[in-house]
Amino acid sequence: MLTPGELAARLNRLIISILLVGHQKTAPGWQQTTRTIQYHSFWLITKGKGTFTINGTQHPAEPGKIFFFTPGMAVERKTDPEHPIEYYFLRFHYTETYEEKEQWIHRAAAESPFPLEGMYTLHNPPQLIYLMEQLTLLWKRRGHMTAMRRKILLHEFLLALISDFRVQKMAGDTTAAIELTQDYMIGHFQEPLTLEGLAAMAGLSVSHYSRLFKKYIGYSPIDYLTHLRVDRAKELLVMSDYRLKSIATSVGYNDEFYFSRIFKKVTGMSPRDYAKRHRYAAPSG
Repeated sequence: MLTPGELAARLNRLIISILLVGHQKTAPGWQQTTRTIQYHSFWLITKGKGTFTINGTQHPAEPGKIFFFTPGMAVERKTDPEHPIEYYFLRFHYTETYEEKEQWIHRAAAESPFPLEGMYTLHNPPQLIYLMEQLTLLWKRRGHMTAMRRKILLHEFLLALISDFRVQKMAGDTTAAIELTQDYMIGHFQEPLTLEGLAAMAGLSVSHYSRLFKKYIGYSPIDYLTHLRVDRAKELLVMSDYRLKSIATSVGYNDEFYFSRIFKKVTGMSPRDYAKRHRYAAPSG
């Protein structure tokens, strides 16, 4: 398997066109006899259990598994009679197109094998399931902006998948795992992050993760996240005329009154007082 960095480099060169997205619940006893795959696709298993046989090799189909199918594969799929599987799927075409030394290079899929093939085990499935839920909802809508949003979500999905592989690779390196979640918080502080989700990303229990994070970073994870949000809010209060509710939302707080309490706890003054004190001192040009 490629390293996460190599995988990111390969995927970054691809232009992917989504053909079909959906969610399926199989019936008890469902099975597909051996067939030759015609399209590139992946299946993310969310419930139940079964067996997928790919080119003669059996694999367990259960929550936490994702399968990438490529044209020419011989695949047989069947579910457990008492625990039928549920899964999200996405079918796609792609081409490889990138610029190198001021020259555009184009390769068809036949010349550029897709870098993911077969079964993979996920470390943190919920984030990937959430993105597939959003893709499935968007698939039912039409419009150019919706199509663009679908492309963005697919890239977010692939990036989350690479991050999942990276966490697994670094599971034995707790310092790197802590730094990974620190980087994630810096890039996603406006999202509804939880201590449980961050600990899962690091591959650690909540208590162990909290102790290690404070040891390496100097703050608890939640305090660090709070300071990231407040620091960004300070910038917005000084450099813009946005309404307080807009600023609160943009840094991850849906309740502007709760945001104000947090802000005052960290800085010693309300957001409005902070803006009055610092806005006029900001450089004008």
